[in-house]
Amino acid sequence: MSGSGRMRGSVRAVGRALNLPFAAAARGIRKVTHAHGAGESGLGKLIELHGVNGAGDVMITVALASTVFFSVPTDEARGRVALYLAITMAPFTVLAPVIGPLLDRLPHGRRAAMAGAMLARALLALVLSGAVATGSIELYPAALGVLVSSKAYGVVRSAVVPRLLPPGFSLVKANSRVTLGGLLATGVAAPIGAGLQALGPRYPLYGAFLIFVAGTFLSFSLPGKVDSAKGEDVALLAADEQHLHGPHRHPVKRPGLRTVGIAVTHALGANASLRWLSGFLTFFLAFLLREHPLTGQSAAVSLGMVAVSAGLGNALGTAVGAWLRSRAPELIIVTVVAVVLGAVLVTAVFFGALLVAGLAAVAGFSQALAKLSLDALIQRDVPELVRTSAFARSETLLQVCWVFGGAVGIVMPLNGSLGLSVAAGVVALGWLTTVRGLLASVRHGSGSKPRVA
Repeated sequence: MSGSGRMRGSVRAVGRALNLPFAAAARGIRKVTHAHGAGESGLGKLIELHGVNGAGDVMITVALASTVFFSVPTDEARGRVALYLAITMAPFTVLAPVIGPLLDRLPHGRRAAMAGAMLARALLALVLSGAVATGSIELYPAALGVLVSSKAYGVVRSAVVPRLLPPGFSLVKANSRVTLGGLLATGVAAPIGAGLQALGPRYPLYGAFLIFVAGTFLSFSLPGKVDSAKGEDVALLAADEQHLHGPHRHPVKRPGLRTVGIAVTHALGANASLRWLSGFLTFFLAFLLREHPLTGQSAAVSLGMVAVSAGLGNALGTAVGAWLRSRAPELIIVTVVAVVLGAVLVTAVFFGALLVAGLAAVAGFSQALAKLSLDALIQRDVPELVRTSAFARSETLLQVCWVFGGAVGIVMPLNGSLGLSVAAGVVALGWLTTVRGLLASVRHGSGSKPRVA
């Protein structure tokens, strides 16, 4: 009996020893995500949920990239990715404008909507695990389902953040914390996904299944106030939208994005050009670097270096945005778009390995900082009544711009200078059409006081 007792004690001791680093890591993560009142407000749980979301998405990305992109010659890969884009993202451009308004009508079911998006991706990961092994056509509709579910989660998450602000927190600070949580989780999950991929294309998808199942349960741990629509209305993108109100059913204008001044709409236009650039660079550089790797590096290493540069730039931009605390958001947007335009032009003229990596970092930094500045303007200029809806709808529009950028990146000839010159033209158009309005709003203070038309 004593020998058996010692054995059980030894097993428990080993179990505690093995569990200690994971428990300590979990406590450390919880301490960071729940700091400064985020635990009490529920923001900490959203940060953790967004980390789970990012980890699951990157697992699926690793599996699909190896199947659609790396497994065949470049010309065939372009055809496969073009087919992937046509079958998945083209329908998404039709569905995306519907997702935001549809979710606007479900304010009492936001936790269920986020859980549904997680569960759908968990089940679709299992479908994909069979498709990547056999190469069957079901890979494409399953991938479309994953994409739509991921974007639906993103739209709902944008609408949830304003409901979970701790006292003294700005939306910019809250969004930066959520974004950083997702970036860190993605950075941790990416090498794990690559390791699972080495075992076989199914294994990252099995990992994604487990992660999204956990996310399904975690979604319901968010506070109940997430599902409350008290004090909310639907944001309209046109100022002349009307609805009937009151016993006499007189037309009354609803508050919309165009009724709050020029700052928000021009900031959204500038962000749209940066999101287009992000989609373009994702696909264009993926094929370009596969065919023409960075000097002295393989295609996989070249793509990894650019991806890491973009991720670091995005994280830095998020951190800087939180540090600036919504100061002069119009000037920040004007500046970062100009910087990106300069970086694209320089890289187009003097195309080289270091410049490509640098462009990825600058683009990631600028997109993150410009998006946080847009968030600040929405918080400042959009009436609280429609602010939650405005976040969701602006994010939907930006996602569509990313899809269009990716489509252009697919069809461009694999010429670095030519491709980046086209990209510079699009960014220049976005900058020139918005800079005057943004600077005018600063000079005249047109966006300083929210108003409802």
